[in-house]
Amino acid sequence: MHYHDYIRLDTILNAQFPESDKRNLTAHDEMLFIIIHQAYELWFKQLHHEVDSILAIMKKPAVNDNSPELQTVVHRLNRLSTILRVLVHQVDIMETMTPMDFLDFRDILRPASGFQSWQFKQLEAKLGLKFQHRYGQGYYVSQLRKEHIDVIRKAESEKSLLELVNGWLERMPLAPSFLEEEKQSFWNDYRSRYENSLADVEKENLAAFDHVFFYAKEQSIDADEPQRSLSAQACRAALFIMIYRGYPLLQLPFQLLNALLEIDEQLSSWRYRHMNMVHRMIGTRIGTGGSSGKDYLKAAADKHYIFKEIATLNSFLIERRKLPVLAAGLEKRLGFAGT
Repeated sequence: MHYHDYIRLDTILNAQFPESDKRNLTAHDEMLFIIIHQAYELWFKQLHHEVDSILAIMKKPAVNDNSPELQTVVHRLNRLSTILRVLVHQVDIMETMTPMDFLDFRDILRPASGFQSWQFKQLEAKLGLKFQHRYGQGYYVSQLRKEHIDVIRKAESEKSLLELVNGWLERMPLAPSFLEEEKQSFWNDYRSRYENSLADVEKENLAAFDHVFFYAKEQSIDADEPQRSLSAQACRAALFIMIYRGYPLLQLPFQLLNALLEIDEQLSSWRYRHMNMVHRMIGTRIGTGGSSGKDYLKAAADKHYIFKEIATLNSFLIERRKLPVLAAGLEKRLGFAGT
């Protein structure tokens, strides 16, 4: 095996065909523009490779939290975050191209647009962004070919990572004992401690607490959100993981939840860097694909937080010193000596 043949270097190095060259125009930066977007699509392919492997593990009837499986999920989620950071930093390279450099070839690209990246939309769907939660629902697939729309629709119809995480949390026998009356006593105690921790201007948070942890999944606290993604049972398990993450048994579950928030943060950073770059390059002009440019990107960035319900749980944390003391038996189950 030779390096050159193994990575198909001839194919890669001969995959750039600037439109400006075909028209005998001078547009030096079009080569950079093409290579950066090809690199993005290659990284999207790797992100799909990682997400698909995570979904395969999480789709099992029961993930063994006391096995290497959960560690594998956390490891690959962290890899997703690292790749997304690279995508954000690639904008630095793109921004070495000035608006005048871009204008040398921009108009000959119409109606091609990065908005036609079906891989990114498919990735969002696999992670958990549902059609009803998208900004510009009628537009987001309007520029795609039918075969690419079909790929995205298929991803939207299957169990997403967010849905599988909800099921995983519901299965976790954490809180705080298997006896129903002890569970109720624990959550009543925690709710009282949370209420006492609120400032006067935060008192309405108590109603949100009751909604998140005790109302049915189908009931939404936000009129713009038709249905919650996480059930009350899953939210209770997630909060329990967050507040008692110092126990060995809860460390990996906490890392999993934290990794999801990191992915959302990096996706948001990528969207906002993209938005600001577009504003810097074309100002208030429309995008080559016909979108409203910066305005569309900003609205989508504001709305497309996939794991926001997990992030919202941080609103219901209290100080460590005020946490309810766990029963000795439960502490043992959560520690290294647990069975």
